[in-house]
Parts: sequence; structure tokens; C-alpha cells
Amino acid sequence: MTATAYVHGYDPREADRLHDQAHALAELLHAGTTYASGAHVLEAGCGTGAQTVELARRSPGTWFTSVDRSAESIDTARHRVDTAGLANVAFRQADIMALRFAPQSFDHVFVCFVLEHLPQPADAVAALVRLVRPGGTLTVIEGDHGTACFHPDAPAARAAIACQVALQQRAGGDPFIGRRLHPLLATAGLHDVRVTPRFVYTDGSRPGFADTFTRRTFTAMIDGVRTAALAAGLTDAARFDDGVRALQRTADPDGSFCYTFFKATAVVR
Repeated sequence: MTATAYVHGYDPREADRLHDQAHALAELLHAGTTYASGAHVLEAGCGTGAQTVELARRSPGTWFTSVDRSAESIDTARHRVDTAGLANVAFRQADIMALRFAPQSFDHVFVCFVLEHLPQPADAVAALVRLVRPGGTLTVIEGDHGTACFHPDAPAARAAIACQVALQQRAGGDPFIGRRLHPLLATAGLHDVRVTPRFVYTDGSRPGFADTFTRRTFTAMIDGVRTAALAAGLTDAARFDDGVRALQRTADPDGSFCYTFFKATAVVR
């Protein structure tokens, strides 16, 4: 079993969006995640390295092995890590469902925005847990597209988000996986499973953050599926574009936007 098609694509615009997202959410998502000097951590599904840089920077004495199935993404990630002057990351091209590491090779595993794209995320969790030494940890971060709320509310904006949801579901993924991280990890036999919601909220009092997250991260993500949504017959161009404009409007001084990420940590027995 391999991952589903990545519905956002692999073009440079998507790589830039992921970088903007990582920068905007660095403290929100990575607060509380540091690893001991000398630990060996597997980052499963590193993509273009947007989260890799944050991980390696916050734990400079830790050795990271970051894997992704896309060679192009690995090249971008390696360039980002080199540009950041970090020397504690090794990259490997591999599918996370076919990793050729010995059991208990790592002290910890970190997974961010990956399980949502897998048809059988429970199988992926089980495969990753086998690679962790007893007493080590698994950290998982995922979003939940059902948690988006905004002002001004607009049916067209919700319809555009629904296109993203439908495409991901058709590809075998789960755009609502954030809310089920606890049962997913608990049924995998992990110990001390803890899930915390990480709320993103923007309004006119934080115009810079509204631009970075609402416009350049979330709205850009929705806009990025335009071609696929039209090709699938989920909408028409005029309605989809109205929805994107409505989402952009929520970043104006009199608008607001809220979204929830979920961060789970668990201990391997």
C-alpha cells in the first residue's frame, strides 16, 4: 500500500505555500517538540522540508533521518536544510509504507500532514511504531478541514473548501483526520496518548498573520485545487473563483478566520 495522490500537487507554488505555512505556524505546531542530544529521529513524509528545518533547528544535537517518496521534494528539502546551515539531517527517498529500516532503529518518529493522505493511516502508524525503540515517542500533527469558520461567512467559500474535501476523499485520504488522532493512536497500542488542539485565529488586529495564514496558506491551498476541481466536475470556474475571493476577504481588517490543527504524542511500549 502506498500513499494516495497528493491532491495539492508538486509545483513550485505548492512548495512556496508549504514554506509559508511552516513559517507562519512554527511556534504553534512545534512548541513542546524538542529531542535530546544524540537521539535519532525519523521524520516520515518530509515533503519539501518545510517542517524539517524547524525540527532540526530546534534540536541541534539530534540526528534526523527525513524520508519522502518524491525525489523532487527531497531535492528541495535538502536545499532548504543546506541553506539554513543545518548539518543534522540525512535524507532518503522512500515510501513510508515500505521503509527498509530495522525494527527499533529510532528513538522517536515525527509525522506532520501525512496521515491525511493515506488510504489506511492505521497501517502506516503500525509500520512506524515498529521502528521505534520501547519508551520512544510518536508525534503526529494533522489538520481538520471541518473546523474552518470565518467572517464574513459565504456559501461560495464553503463550496470551494468542499471541493478540496471531495478531492481528498476521492483520492482515498481523510480531510477530517485531526479529530480522530486519539482513537487512531490508542488502537495502535500506544501508551499515554495525548492530543491537543492548536487553534489558528486571525483578525484585523493581526494583519500580518491574516495575510500569511488566511491568504497565503489556507486560501492558497484551496486555490491550488482549482484545476482538479474543475476537471472533476465538482464546480464551475465562476463559483470556485467567487469562493476563493470570499476566503481572501476574511483576511481584510473587518474579517476573521479560525482553523484547528491537532497535535498528538504517544509513547511506544
